[in-house]
Amino acid sequence: MPRQGLNRRLQPYQSSIFSEMSVLSARHDAINLGQGFPDFDGPEEVRAAAAAAVINGPNQYAPLAGLPKLRHAIAGWYRRWYDVGVDANLEVTVTNGCTGAIGDVMLGLLEPGDEVLMIEPWYDSYPASVVMAGGVCRYAKPEAPGYRINRETLEAGVTPKTRMLVVNSPHNPTGRVYDELEWDVIESFCEEHDLVLLSDEVYETLVFEGTHRSALARPGLRSRSIVASSVGKTFSLTGWKIGWTVAPPPLTEAIRGAHQFTSFCVATPLQVGAVAALELPDSYFEEFLRGYRSRRDRLVQGLRSVGLEPIVPQGTYFTLVDLAPLGIDDDRAFCERLVRELGVAAIPTSAFHVDGRSGPVRFAFCKQPEVLDQAIERLSRIGELLP
Repeated sequence: MPRQGLNRRLQPYQSSIFSEMSVLSARHDAINLGQGFPDFDGPEEVRAAAAAAVINGPNQYAPLAGLPKLRHAIAGWYRRWYDVGVDANLEVTVTNGCTGAIGDVMLGLLEPGDEVLMIEPWYDSYPASVVMAGGVCRYAKPEAPGYRINRETLEAGVTPKTRMLVVNSPHNPTGRVYDELEWDVIESFCEEHDLVLLSDEVYETLVFEGTHRSALARPGLRSRSIVASSVGKTFSLTGWKIGWTVAPPPLTEAIRGAHQFTSFCVATPLQVGAVAALELPDSYFEEFLRGYRSRRDRLVQGLRSVGLEPIVPQGTYFTLVDLAPLGIDDDRAFCERLVRELGVAAIPTSAFHVDGRSGPVRFAFCKQPEVLDQAIERLSRIGELLP
């Protein structure tokens, strides 16, 4: 009888913590502040553009690299916000969301045994994508609760076999936005060790304090950086899975080499909608950020009102709550009780550390204000879960 089941490489990654907590949340009719998706849809004019394309076309395969109009819109995005010139034909590849971009990068660039250095806590697709590509995961471990990037932290994880560094700013799940000094460290580190940099910038427009700095805007990183992003977070269209990479032509060639055999192209009408999204006026982004700042402050104040002490995020739509001061030493068990007994879902950050150590829990505030209020009302009984 043939061997069945998940291969050994992926055994440690059998299921995503986001899927697990969402299933548990649905089973217990909980308020899901775990998985990071909004409970509202993106701009009507963007959805209308995609709907018109569904009815009137185009509906057939897009070019492997993406519709030319979308690739030019993405290049325009980087001129508009970062004053960076991007070649739409040679440097932009449209992917199945940012997660698909990460997979294409690893499959296209890594040779068996190549090491990839990622920073804890990390988004869980990073290590899974590395091992699927035959790579080896290495980890840099900044200290909580600041999670700052310094040279010593990065040097502790690098070896002569390391080929790539993965960074994420604004950072999921900590809410950190890397500052200029941290980017100086990243730039000099990559240059000295001759590393490719994969910069996950999917939360690029969700910055409340500080300034987002794209890797593409750093002179020492431009020739060695792959930036990945998507329309999902900025336009509240996570189900569209329209993402992209921007990278120098040699790296783009490698990414496209993998992309052609993983999915080849992504949904054509949604690419039309993505063009409309990227070309929205400044007023949309101002209102978008204002609304999320209000949601962030609402959740932070609500968590404080029930006796929790959240870490106020500089960016993203997540906030962390440290459990150690509460006497909790198993974040996953705590999150499971939170769903079953109080009806609120959160994400344990132990899932984002190689040793699975207990850490803070992550709450998402990409929800309607009344939903956040209902969650806080349920969390007012948090004392029942404490030792």
